[in-house]
Amino acid sequence: MSSVTVETPQSTSVRNLDPLCISEIEECDFSRVPVRTITMERQRSFDERSISELSIGLSPRHSSRGTEHFRLVDHLDNIQSPGRKSSLATSDLEDFFEPHPIVGEAWDALRRSLVYFRGQPVGTIAASDPSEEALNYNQVFVRDFVPSALAFLMNGEPDIVKNFILKTLRLQSWEKKIDCFKMGEGVMPASFKVFNDPVRNNETLIADFGESAIGRVAPVDSGFWWIILLRAYTKSTGDLSLAEMPECQGGMRLILSLCLSEGFDTFPTLLCADGCCMIDRRMGVYGYPIEIQALFFMALRCALILLKQDDEGKEFIERIIKRLRALSYHMRSYFWLDFEQLNVIYRYKTEEYSHTAVNKFNVIPDSLPDWVFDFMPTRGGYFVGNVSPARMDVPLVLLGELCGNIIVFGHT
Repeated sequence: MSSVTVETPQSTSVRNLDPLCISEIEECDFSRVPVRTITMERQRSFDERSISELSIGLSPRHSSRGTEHFRLVDHLDNIQSPGRKSSLATSDLEDFFEPHPIVGEAWDALRRSLVYFRGQPVGTIAASDPSEEALNYNQVFVRDFVPSALAFLMNGEPDIVKNFILKTLRLQSWEKKIDCFKMGEGVMPASFKVFNDPVRNNETLIADFGESAIGRVAPVDSGFWWIILLRAYTKSTGDLSLAEMPECQGGMRLILSLCLSEGFDTFPTLLCADGCCMIDRRMGVYGYPIEIQALFFMALRCALILLKQDDEGKEFIERIIKRLRALSYHMRSYFWLDFEQLNVIYRYKTEEYSHTAVNKFNVIPDSLPDWVFDFMPTRGGYFVGNVSPARMDVPLVLLGELCGNIIVFGHT
């Protein structure tokens, strides 16, 4: 155990932060933030203690590529590629470590799940369980492939990710109809599968945009994941030619046209149908779930970097900047919950009619569960799962909270 000096910013409430500054999208300047120095005892973290026992993602088949440096997203610039020694100054990492057998098993399972189209890998199936009926889990889901894609990028295998990006982009251009209604051009498929025609001896792709889903729900998150993955690919490989292709630029603009369109919305958040970002069954996840808002936020930031500075690109860049400011302010003001705000909500009046109303969403205080007062810490807080008229989901949504914090809802 050693003594270490840490500089920490003075405590600040998330609700009091100014809206997101977009001028420096790649990095934030903390030089003007007042700091105070504290001394604390430092112990090795669990990750540092266990990393010598378990290699994080070294593929036995491609270990020679592990010495390359792949950077995925803005906040992970210092992450090393699998198999390369980390910069952490610990004695555990001084010598090269052998991957744990479970890592090899995981890579074997991942490679068995690869889906090929005309000889090229284009994704991985969502699940493989011979004891259960496949339904549509033998297809390539956009949201489910993202973790696999990140693993392939970190292992120096970007071709699979590139193939996936291009094939889903091609599927986006298909005409999408449910009964007599035509869906928006920018909708990305929830999933796709490879159909082998034995008569014509040909392979074709069949996409599902929601017309085959159990609840007939279109995927709101697929387009966001596609933009985020495109950014991860360019960041990892340094190859900007894919994102600069006219087809990719057009695909991004179509997605942005859908989510930035003006309508009846009074909030900068996205209104979502039930089950539009998870499984296609009623789950009570509708309205303004934090998972979608987090993905929306990240996709806008990625698009801001990827869009070209031409006439069409500049128009969308201006709209993105305005939306990011409004979305950041809205999330920090109304989704953030701490002990102070909890007490304010508990004393809300309902049925207020005025532009000066305090209870803007007409939240009913009696709807707050009793356990939330015991759960809430006296310092700090979290982002609630959903805020919409007369509704506030206060349970901690781990997925949304993780996305929200990583994607900088709490980032200054």
